[in-house]
Amino acid sequence: MNSKAMEPGQNIPVETLPNLRDIGGYRAAEGKSVKRGQLYRSVLLARLGDADLRKVEELGLKTVFDLRTAAEAEASPDREIGAREVKLDVLADRTGESANSLLAQMENPDAIGSALSNGQGAEMMKEAYRELVELPSAISSYRTFFTDLAAMGTVPALFHCTTGKDRTGWAAASTLLFLGVEEEDVFHDYLLTNQQLLPALKPIFDQFASAGGDPAVLKPVLCVEREYLQTAIDLMKSRYGSIDGYMREGLSLDGEVLESLRARLLVGQPTA
Repeated sequence: MNSKAMEPGQNIPVETLPNLRDIGGYRAAEGKSVKRGQLYRSVLLARLGDADLRKVEELGLKTVFDLRTAAEAEASPDREIGAREVKLDVLADRTGESANSLLAQMENPDAIGSALSNGQGAEMMKEAYRELVELPSAISSYRTFFTDLAAMGTVPALFHCTTGKDRTGWAAASTLLFLGVEEEDVFHDYLLTNQQLLPALKPIFDQFASAGGDPAVLKPVLCVEREYLQTAIDLMKSRYGSIDGYMREGLSLDGEVLESLRARLLVGQPTA
């Protein structure tokens, strides 16, 4: 499996680890590009099969960042892949009902339909993306994520939540934005989740239909939409002015950490 031969965002074919991709290869600022083979995103590692385990080991990962809640990680522990694990409970401070808690009630399609229909699902997701920027636990978790990435011996690294789309999506988007990748390329990487993840979620849609629910009701919370990420980016800009402001003021990362991040994750020479 040679990720260097792939186009940016191309799926790495590991059947039991959908939505696995290298976030490297995108063009960044000053004639540089995001270094390949350093940072990967995926779903949880709990269902990784034996044959696929060997494929993942080929990536040479040194660190796995688990962005799930403590309850999620306890219910479906990651499979050991020979890398240091860093647990970062992004949503520890969340209150109220989440999409995940709703989906745990698959035997009650009427309740799910009532909660998610008429645009409510999309509004729930946009609120979730605001929380990724402003929850104290999110701020602490992403601060640790970037501080650790900047340290010696951390990469190659993989980061994931449960489905690898929201908490993971913000980690990928904020990393790429900070490295100087154009916003449209960041949205491109983010929206690839709909191609690379949704086929693996077919059993969930089928289960809901079997229980008498309308599978279309689930799409707002199982897909990603441009407006979700836009919500987080808009809040980040309104609070901190820019991605650099978010990193420095929001996450309290100092200049040394930021320069180390650029040194580890960018490649190429500045243009004249």
